[in-house]
Amino acid sequence: MTDHVTTHQAQEDARNEDILIYLNGKVVPKAEAVVSVYDSGFMLGDGVWEGLRLYEGHWAFLDEHMDRLFEAAKAIDLDIGMTPDAMKQAIEDTRAANGMTTDAHARLMVTRGVKTRPFQHPGLSQQGPTITIIMEHSKPSIPRPIRLATVPHIRGLPMTQDPKLNSHSKLNCILACIAAEKAGADEGLMLDVNGFVNTTNACNFFIVRKGAVWTSTGDYCMNGITRQKVIDVCRADGIPVFERNYSLVDTYGADEAFLTGTFGAQTPVGEVDGRQIGTGDMGPMTLRIRDLYKKLVEQDAQQ
Repeated sequence: MTDHVTTHQAQEDARNEDILIYLNGKVVPKAEAVVSVYDSGFMLGDGVWEGLRLYEGHWAFLDEHMDRLFEAAKAIDLDIGMTPDAMKQAIEDTRAANGMTTDAHARLMVTRGVKTRPFQHPGLSQQGPTITIIMEHSKPSIPRPIRLATVPHIRGLPMTQDPKLNSHSKLNCILACIAAEKAGADEGLMLDVNGFVNTTNACNFFIVRKGAVWTSTGDYCMNGITRQKVIDVCRADGIPVFERNYSLVDTYGADEAFLTGTFGAQTPVGEVDGRQIGTGDMGPMTLRIRDLYKKLVEQDAQQ
């Protein structure tokens, strides 16, 4: 479709041509931030990552992001080789080198590192991890609510690849995105193994019905920090919020729908499978939650 948008769409910013990138202990120009074709991340998608958002000089919920990163690394038996405090310092050094103060997004990536031979076994990664921080000037610019299409690709069982893991292996989600675009939508709405509504290919998903906020049980979805913050602010403000199984029928009849993620915080959904959700625009509950979330970010900066 000619007006396709994405949940990570940002304003063009010429400053991003000259950004400095953290790579294995050094902050280098963009053109010099290169890794080996033998790197585990490039070769096999063997690594974990985090997305971070800078608001007025403060990285929102940084401790939670560090906890998730180091937990994910432990889950795949990857030794990051840095403490969480050292990683925070690397993030701050990269921010300072780029002179960024707000409206910036960072993608922090840790792979198992360079392999001695081009094969799967993790023991072939003997040089230590590859650590990269890409930091860009990035102000969301989404011109309309997102359109979703339900796709055949599902969020699977944890004994295959746990959906909670922020892994570099994202092919399942990429295929879901492709399927949605082929159907004329912006993102794919993914179901769980039981056919209940779960997430999109890139974000967690919420609906609003009769003044209550619904999201998935969390059994098969991404371990979203923004997702949890939305649940937290709803509970604190007296908004009924439920983590539950619900179907596409429930979704089509919703009054509002929105996505959550570090980049866009709360992004409105206007259409699912060709069916308009509510008025098709951002609804009052989504606006209320956005305001509550902004206040939570401000509180986090003061701690």
